[in-house]
Amino acid sequence: MALFGLVEYEDAPPEVRAVYDDIMATRKVDTINNFWKAIAHDPAALKRTWESLKQIMAPGALDPLTKEMIYLAVSASNQCNYCIASHTAAARKAGMTAGMFHELMAVVGMANATNRMVNGYQVEVDEAFRREWPK
Repeated sequence: MALFGLVEYEDAPPEVRAVYDDIMATRKVDTINNFWKAIAHDPAALKRTWESLKQIMAPGALDPLTKEMIYLAVSASNQCNYCIASHTAAARKAGMTAGMFHELMAVVGMANATNRMVNGYQVEVDEAFRREWPK
């Protein structure tokens, strides 16, 4: 259960309803996820988080499926069950197949394992990896 409960649409103050309306319009849905309802107790945090997420997850140099899969990978690494469920659903909606999910989880597992090994062995970064971006 959320620490402070959930702010339902019908109980929300106008500034929260405005964000909820934008979420539903942007996502083309008619419900609000529990995450948004939980943080709606702090309308400023709700608005700030939604605006940032909306901007970052919008199509850009990375397509929406890639962004959802990255979000899913980070959520798995951070062990956020809510985010794993939410972004698995979003990635599936964007076209992720079961095979893609399996490969993604294999990459996440391997990256976590090798990251811990590098940290444990205190490996210095190779000079070849320190190159600057082309100007």
